[in-house]
Amino acid sequence: MLDTYSKAHYICFINLATLIKIMNNYGEYIKALRESKGLTLRDVERQTEVSNAYLSQLESSKIKQPSPITLYKLAELYGIKYEVLMEKVGYPVPQANSPVKSKKSENTVLHRIGELSKEEEMELLEYLKFIRTRRK
Repeated sequence: MLDTYSKAHYICFINLATLIKIMNNYGEYIKALRESKGLTLRDVERQTEVSNAYLSQLESSKIKQPSPITLYKLAELYGIKYEVLMEKVGYPVPQANSPVKSKKSENTVLHRIGELSKEEEMELLEYLKFIRTRRK
């Protein structure tokens, strides 16, 4: 039988393994973004004009080279940087020496709290999903 200390480490290990899997799988990441906004595939289809079937395949990582135009639409809808999605799916993303900031980006929560680690980002997405499902 595992003691409390061992159980806690086991749970942390399982959560870390799940997090690593999500971060390495762009489809699960995109799905987590959608769920954190409380949107269904049909909602995203209506707002982006990207078919429900394509979105479903995207979220299951069946599409090997997703359309950059689709990624742009999703980035806009989910409120994340386009470059982040491009990088997640494996497209090369140039690193700028001095990023250009828009007024829109200066008003986001992320601008106010600063840079997030991948783990923090996934935890925030899960928390947003939890909060938004409670409101329904």
